[in-house]
Amino acid sequence: MKPITVLLVDDEIDFSTPLGKRLSRRGMDIHTVDSGHGALTKLEDTPVDVILLDIKMAGMDGLRTLSEIKRNHPKVAVIMLTAHIDTEMVLASMGLGACGYIMKPVEIDELVNKIREAIGNDM
Repeated sequence: MKPITVLLVDDEIDFSTPLGKRLSRRGMDIHTVDSGHGALTKLEDTPVDVILLDIKMAGMDGLRTLSEIKRNHPKVAVIMLTAHIDTEMVLASMGLGACGYIMKPVEIDELVNKIREAIGNDM
């Protein structure tokens, strides 16, 4: 069975680098970018199963990035990451097509389950 391919989009390298390593150790194929523009560029040549997308980023924020992703790649599952509960942002992201959200700091087992759930893979 092929590994789940995840694109991790977060401008906090101190968060995304260790998280990417932890997901890799769980057998996932991880690609990391630090911006919304980086995510859109990466998606042009790298198919992914799930995108983990930070809501608050410098430059292109998560909602705008999500909108562009869904316009160009409507079938890819997107899970939003947030450090602060902002009900309006969460509702807006769900309205734009996100399949879920998870709070930072991330509990790794919860995140792995959410990723598997997002692609319908309960292994």
